Amino acid sequence: MSSGGSAHGGFGELLRSLRVRAGHTQERLAHAAGVSVRTLVDLERGRTRGPQRRTVQALARALALDAADRGDLERVAAFGRPRPRLAAAPSGALPLPRDLSDFTARTQALARLRALAEHPGGDSAPVAVVTGQPGLGKTAFAVHAAHTLAPHHPDGQFAIDLCGMDERPADPREVLARLLRALGVTERAIPHDTQDRTGLFRSIAAVRRLLLLLDNAADEDQLRPLLPGRGSSLTVVTSRHALAGLECAHRIDLALLHREESVELITRIIGAQRVAREAQAARDLADLCGHLPLAVRIAGQRLAIRPQERLGKLVAQLTREESRLDALRAGSLEMRAAFALSYRRLTPIARTLLRRAALAAGPDFSPETAALLAGTTLRRARLCAQDLADRGLLQTHPETERYRFHDLLKLFATEQLAADDDPAALAGARNRTARWMLTRATAAALHFDAEHRRAPDGDPDPVTAPTGPEPARAWLEAERAQWLWALHHAQAAGWHRQVIDTAEAMHWFSDRTQHWEQWAEVFQLAVAAARALGSRVDETVHLNYLAWAYNMCTHDHHAALETADAAFTAARESGDRLQMGWALGYGAGALKRLGRTGEAIAWLRDSAACHRDNTTPQGRLAELTTLNTLGIVLRETGHAGQALAIHLSSEAICRAGIPGQSPDLIAVYHAATLHHLGCDLAVLARWSEAEAPLRQALTAFEAADMPAWSSPARLDLGIALHHLGRHKEARAALITAHRTLTELNHPRHTEAAAHLRRLPDCTG
Repeated sequence: MSSGGSAHGGFGELLRSLRVRAGHTQERLAHAAGVSVRTLVDLERGRTRGPQRRTVQALARALALDAADRGDLERVAAFGRPRPRLAAAPSGALPLPRDLSDFTARTQALARLRALAEHPGGDSAPVAVVTGQPGLGKTAFAVHAAHTLAPHHPDGQFAIDLCGMDERPADPREVLARLLRALGVTERAIPHDTQDRTGLFRSIAAVRRLLLLLDNAADEDQLRPLLPGRGSSLTVVTSRHALAGLECAHRIDLALLHREESVELITRIIGAQRVAREAQAARDLADLCGHLPLAVRIAGQRLAIRPQERLGKLVAQLTREESRLDALRAGSLEMRAAFALSYRRLTPIARTLLRRAALAAGPDFSPETAALLAGTTLRRARLCAQDLADRGLLQTHPETERYRFHDLLKLFATEQLAADDDPAALAGARNRTARWMLTRATAAALHFDAEHRRAPDGDPDPVTAPTGPEPARAWLEAERAQWLWALHHAQAAGWHRQVIDTAEAMHWFSDRTQHWEQWAEVFQLAVAAARALGSRVDETVHLNYLAWAYNMCTHDHHAALETADAAFTAARESGDRLQMGWALGYGAGALKRLGRTGEAIAWLRDSAACHRDNTTPQGRLAELTTLNTLGIVLRETGHAGQALAIHLSSEAICRAGIPGQSPDLIAVYHAATLHHLGCDLAVLARWSEAEAPLRQALTAFEAADMPAWSSPARLDLGIALHHLGRHKEARAALITAHRTLTELNHPRHTEAAAHLRRLPDCTG
């Protein structure tokens, strides 16, 4: 067999490229290396078998090659020296799998691969790693990309399944033998050692434009020997692992399909006319599949073999969560099997954590929650969660250390709970998590206790406990679904005192987060717990809190009035005039919002009378609140002058201070009073006087981090600035107020929008 074949042309091509790079002519290099020009020409044209070692060494010295280039040149020469007979690549050797004619989406990811193929850049052969959760269509994407990019790699396209999810993944040594045979190396010429096989493969790949698809890689150690070193060959790797330790790889993380892309895939499988007849059902079907390509394909394939079946029928089947994975099966395609393949490869503790994390409430969960549910340490839970994310079984939050499931994967994990966990163990996990969450939530909420201002204690893990109001607020916000679940669990378990204590601790914090509709739920549970304990005192207090929540959080004023009336009855029976006064005040708030202003004023005057003779700090605060509310109602019923007088008296109380109450708490009450004063002056058209108290109120509310209070104050300031003709300042204030009020679901957001529309277009 002639040595001029393409396999042996590798040395000549490499030598020529190195000579041109060094700026030598053939004559100059021949002279420097001590060989004839004829010999050099034959070498570059591939007419000579592998040159002797001393010739290669002489050429390397003459070209001043570095160690890497010298090694490449010597390996390619060694490839020709033993006279290996290169068989023509066997027909169909390691061929690419069949491409999918209905392949959909992934335009950006494909563009990234095309850019690598067209402009590999650098000396190293480019490697692209395609990762993502099970069912994202990594292999389908890689195969489609390989077919698309084949023209850029005329020297061959090869695909190998590395069996990364099998009990025994493919051995790199055997994979290299298959690759070398596919490249035309005869059996006798294939080295025995894995390292030598890697060297020979890299020498060949360095001088060719190959496309290599390595599907389903197990880990970095399996993959590294299979990667080309230098040159323009492109390697596309797919793996269920992130392969985070693989150096210098271009990473392509496939995401879920967009809704329209999911519908497009269904359309390509079953036809446009069928989808057009049930367009909404097609969208619902895509949503129920979680926009996971494999699930969407399975649904489409099921419909394809039943051309008379309506899409709505399959939608109804998938709506039932308990049987959704049963329905996502079409022949050998099965969603449950795709998840089980990854699940079986996990360690026992990782399997436990994945299952138990499905018990977490809300859309995501923290490592603390996972540790509690799994019955392991926080450190181990963190490591497991990170590993599960690397395997595509959990999704990470971009900013915080939180994790979430894909909906279908959560269903699978829930199924495994029934199969692998003892009911008693699950009950213990739920109890343990609920108690911990309520204890932490209580301690965190006490950071906002404006009356006592003491450092909270009793946190279940002081090392990780929130250390101040801001961290406490962040924790309470992030874990809102989890501690609310814990309250429900505690109520069902009969832990009534813990429910009441947690709700009581939340009282002041709830005032700062009035936009949370869940406060009605919290205080409903506390009322039920108080009744279960037969505690009339606790029932009265939490009925009042509940009336507040109905008024301020859910805006259900009929329920607020009914609840306030129940609180008044209970307080009167026990002779608690403080709670009687609060009940009258909350009831008045409901009456006012229901348009029954005359009754509201009467109830407020009765409330003030209840508090007037109460010399305790709590009584004075209650009187201050009632007076401020009475002033609001008077102002809104056309008695702004009376309202101003009442609010001026309230401000005098704030300035004098209330013994036993913290300055921070009085500062908040003072800010509320200033806000009311500014509104009174605005109604009286005393705009220039209104600006100062409104600004002071806004500053104080912002300093206390009370957006539910600062946003209305900013709105009222914007209105005042508008009337003062300072339109640029007014616009800035109103834009911010409108945005935050909308985010808070505050009823005044429409008022902000209306005032913005009234502003002139000028910027002055």
